[in-house]
Amino acid sequence: MHHEFTWLEWLFEGVTPKNIHVYSALIVAFFLIGAALLYKRSLKSAEAELVPSPRLSLKNLFQVTVENVLSLMEGIIGPDARRYFPLMGGLFIYIFVNNMLGSIPGFSSATTNVNTNLACALTVFVYYNYLGIRKQGVVNYFKHFMGPVWWIAPLLLAIELISHIVRPVTLSIRLFANLTGDHIVLGIFSDLVPLILPIVFMAFGIFISFIQAFVFVLLSSVYIGLAVAHEEH
Repeated sequence: MHHEFTWLEWLFEGVTPKNIHVYSALIVAFFLIGAALLYKRSLKSAEAELVPSPRLSLKNLFQVTVENVLSLMEGIIGPDARRYFPLMGGLFIYIFVNNMLGSIPGFSSATTNVNTNLACALTVFVYYNYLGIRKQGVVNYFKHFMGPVWWIAPLLLAIELISHIVRPVTLSIRLFANLTGDHIVLGIFSDLVPLILPIVFMAFGIFISFIQAFVFVLLSSVYIGLAVAHEEH
């Protein structure tokens, strides 16, 4: 069956359409680890860091990302958002860079494979349930699934359990479907009009890459907020 050319299949033996998402994910992981080490190496004294650099740099990109993602989480969760930022911030950067990789000709995004997205979504699922149980206790956490009225508790429990189980599925499929659709559209128009027009769709693809990472973290933050804010139940 014909499939598009990818640099990874050409460079590395053993890369196939079935496992290319694993190699793409590893490339992004190594890239982000390297970028994080370079960022750490560039850090100066606390006083010097108060004045941002006038030039666009890796440090500025990291700082802008951190500030905006943290601001988003604080608007949803509140002042305690900093406790949960390492995972959410890491997921945002990881998903966004993975999405962007698919916009480069000859590369495939790991997030166009539902298995990659499901792994990220299950991490969030386990994490927010763990936070809720740790903060409220097992009994109180699951007691909130039943509502205040005892005679309707079994129905509410079933609805809540289904709702929680569906969350990682919807997170995974939403990310997978939107990115796959974007890449299909880009491929079709690149074949029809190979000059100029694909640039427009590549710019749109960058926008989609950001939005999908944003939505993933937004919904994940909402789930965390609901799990830890027991006074709101």
